[in-house]
Amino acid sequence: MVEPDFEKCGGLVPAIAQDAQTGDVLMMAYMNHEAWQTTVTTGKATYWSRSRNKLWVKGESSGHIQKVHEIWLDCDSDTILLKVTQIGGAACHTGHRSCFYRRLDGDRLTVVGEPLFDPQEVYGK
Repeated sequence: MVEPDFEKCGGLVPAIAQDAQTGDVLMMAYMNHEAWQTTVTTGKATYWSRSRNKLWVKGESSGHIQKVHEIWLDCDSDTILLKVTQIGGAACHTGHRSCFYRRLDGDRLTVVGEPLFDPQEVYGK
């Protein structure tokens, strides 16, 4: 099977999730070999959580899964691009549609857009 070059990056490669319809970048996470195989097999975006040190199916606790439509590899086979449908509308654990909701304006960050859900209600945090 064709797969990314996990050895080049110490076992983890960046994986970018992009909205399949709009082209909006939703998030960036990492995949290891197991996450790659699970994603390819199930059609659900699965990543390696560095903070939890375990496999992480996107949306396993929130219900906001990513249905994978296309998988692309870059020219060096060390970055993955997933074209997805974001179920539930929000990809970010903060409730925002995208993890990239803060824009640099001069020397400060400006929040763009409103959260689509309350993380306190979804995660209990």
